[in-house]
Amino acid sequence: MRDNPWLSFLLVAPALLLVVALFVYPLGFSLVTAFTGESGWTLANFAKAYGFYSQDIAFTVLIVALATLLIGAVSLAIGGYLTLGETLWAVAVLRWLYRWPLFIPFIVAAQLMRTFLAKNGMMNNVLVAGGLLEPLQTASFLDWRGIVITFVWKQTPFVALLVAGAMASLDRSTVEAARNLGAGRLRILLEILIPQVRQTLAVGLILSFVIMMSVLSVPLMINAQTPTLLTVDMSFRINAYGDYGVANALGFISYLMTSVVAWIYLRQGVRQGAAP
Repeated sequence: MRDNPWLSFLLVAPALLLVVALFVYPLGFSLVTAFTGESGWTLANFAKAYGFYSQDIAFTVLIVALATLLIGAVSLAIGGYLTLGETLWAVAVLRWLYRWPLFIPFIVAAQLMRTFLAKNGMMNNVLVAGGLLEPLQTASFLDWRGIVITFVWKQTPFVALLVAGAMASLDRSTVEAARNLGAGRLRILLEILIPQVRQTLAVGLILSFVIMMSVLSVPLMINAQTPTLLTVDMSFRINAYGDYGVANALGFISYLMTSVVAWIYLRQGVRQGAAP
């Protein structure tokens, strides 16, 4: 293959063509469509998108950012307990249980949460049956809270799996030394484990942020009101009006959001790689 570069190209050509056809071309087409109108190049699509959906843009940033922060906190708690927990049966149950949402699609997760978080859903029925709430005190969580809960429940296992694996691979001598000096599990987690797995945590959270930015089923099925996420707005502009220009402008705004997060991570990685 070193003597014949064309053979190497032929081997990778099918994969390259697939990437170009399914990713590069749709991305380029959507970007061009966002900046074009009937008279040619224009910013009218972005003006309309901001005029109609500025609240939804802010709502999307806040909801996805909040969900990302909660995913990070819960993932660190799970990974820390799996690494430092002393109750063997609790560690075994948690290790077996926390991964299950990984295998559930977002649309199924949204439907599950609709029946769980509704005013007459499973959560409120359990609280009423346990005497913790009166029937008139129940409230529906099928709003922004339901979106956050669904995102956290669905994406936490993915990040926790990465974080727990990174923690398990660390040198245990530092943990044992801290324990011998009287440090508690919380202090070990905060001062020893988290600093060493922050890169892995950052990767998991960035991937989760991008995934949540692209989900349509969860806000569509749980939050039947405004404001809502940009994916719902994009779907509405296409299905109701056939307005691909504004829909792609909203998509471009989503690209910018995810690009900012990716840029922060890449900049941090370059700094650490350049450090002596």
